[in-house]
Amino acid sequence: MRRRAALGCAIAAASALVLGGCSGSDGSGGEKDTSGPELSVRDGFMPKPALKDMAGGFLTIVNKGGADKLIGMSSPLADEVMGHRTVDQKMEHVASFDIPANGELDFERGGNHLMFMDLKSLPELGDKVEVELRFEKAGTVKAELEVKEATYNPKNS
Repeated sequence: MRRRAALGCAIAAASALVLGGCSGSDGSGGEKDTSGPELSVRDGFMPKPALKDMAGGFLTIVNKGGADKLIGMSSPLADEVMGHRTVDQKMEHVASFDIPANGELDFERGGNHLMFMDLKSLPELGDKVEVELRFEKAGTVKAELEVKEATYNPKNS
């Protein structure tokens, strides 16, 4: 009889451990962040391009929720929009960008930026350039980049 009671207690304890592992706890005493991403875009601009070959785009993606990933972008202004980063003063294509939970991703001069390739028209100062950003979890977010002077840098404003 004692053996059966001990076996029952052992099974109950093991079940509690297994079920406890499924409770969503991250092991640190807190709960996992299971919220989805809450994305918005601010401070978007495009320096006025001199040629129709390409233009740069800059913005900040703000996330007030769970992590996500920028996986694609497009614009009616260009045949193709790509993500780039500058490393050792050279541009590198980047297929995707991680968006940290409750954080920001900056696209700025000298760092990450959007490249608009083969422009369909040449935007003028003050124009708004539409860009569609596609995320792994959040889906599509639309933004506008205001065309500024070619030398515009918000850090110097």
